[in-house]
Amino acid sequence: MEHDAGSRHAAGLFTPAAPHRAGDGHALLAPVLVLNASYEPINVCAARRALVLVLKGVAMTEEENGHFLHSARVAMRLPSVIRLLEYRRIPHQSRALSRKNILLRDRNTCQYCGTVLPSGELTLDHVIPRSRGGSSTWENLVACCHPCNRRKGNQFPTEAGMKLMREPRAFNLHTSRHIMRLMGRSDDKWRKYLFY
Repeated sequence: MEHDAGSRHAAGLFTPAAPHRAGDGHALLAPVLVLNASYEPINVCAARRALVLVLKGVAMTEEENGHFLHSARVAMRLPSVIRLLEYRRIPHQSRALSRKNILLRDRNTCQYCGTVLPSGELTLDHVIPRSRGGSSTWENLVACCHPCNRRKGNQFPTEAGMKLMREPRAFNLHTSRHIMRLMGRSDDKWRKYLFY
């Protein structure tokens, strides 16, 4: 029965094709808030991934972002908030250690000088250099701009006369929710799901 409701809602995504607007491809990269079946916020994904989940019948659109994905005959409304149709148990473990997640945790901010930069202009720094026994862990990796990375080199921060803005920690549920709230400030449609 839920599948029928999801199909009806997914079918509502389609409207007759409208004239193509420049920049529609960037709309597929827009962040979408993902809610569990219980309306609990659990993740943020790209609009493209959210649309796939809706079309597969795994999720339904709760809010739309005003953008359309255009094809030759159809225009599909892109979601801003989706809700999974079946409840997913979310384990209380941290996210996978990756460059993307480190930059997300550090909010694209160099942890030495505080400069906010696009992802492509940041690198990861081992606080304790690998050559001196440092490992690739949440607690030893931070976002870093290229000038600070060159300045620190193969030294400990204190040896280079540098100080971390904050101690690096694992990406946990609290960090994830905090980032969702920060991202939600730019989309009013997220607020009722994040600020309760």
